[in-house]
Amino acid sequence: MSYRCSTLLGMSWTRRSRAALAVCVLLLAGAAGCGTSDAGERNNGESPPAVGRLLDDTDEAGRPYREVPKEDAPEVGIEVQPDASGAGWDVRLTLREFRLSPAGTAPKASPGRGIARLFLNGRPVADLRAPEHHLDAGLVKRGTHQLTARLYADDGSVWAVDGEAVECTADITASGSEPSKAGEPSEPTATMSAPGMDVRTGGGGSPDPGGKAS
Repeated sequence: MSYRCSTLLGMSWTRRSRAALAVCVLLLAGAAGCGTSDAGERNNGESPPAVGRLLDDTDEAGRPYREVPKEDAPEVGIEVQPDASGAGWDVRLTLREFRLSPAGTAPKASPGRGIARLFLNGRPVADLRAPEHHLDAGLVKRGTHQLTARLYADDGSVWAVDGEAVECTADITASGSEPSKAGEPSEPTATMSAPGMDVRTGGGGSPDPGGKAS
């Protein structure tokens, strides 16, 4: 199964948290304090284990890949359609085992959390904190282009599985029956990636969709 694109459309998921158990012991000399204190943050003075493993591989901007096991990996699917007005594209993400973090989230990696970054032909165009986004038609010139959604942790690292970024790519095409004239928008069409389909795996002359720096 590819971990570049989600295999399930609209699948919800539930995070389970472990409840900290605080035990109060009544001593003859008095009552001992009750609380979780450092127990939930440290174990014998040690820091909590890191999330995943940072790799030497990086994206185009030098952000490191953060490798996680397949069973813990998030997934993303992308759907793109021309909007009703013809003024751009409606983008919708399908996420599995992943939650988009709100603005102001602390810059540290947490399991299954972060943002989705959109790339148009390998160039970043938007950071998403919600599954829907409107892509302005002015960003998409006449022709066929690749729109990629890639998942990042809140510390800026790239979620990865087996050394590959967790991402999904769809083709979009802005076209018309005749070359566009000044002031006349072209008619957009879309070839969407089906969730679960590895639409783009790299090739000569094109930006690496995995985002590895060359």
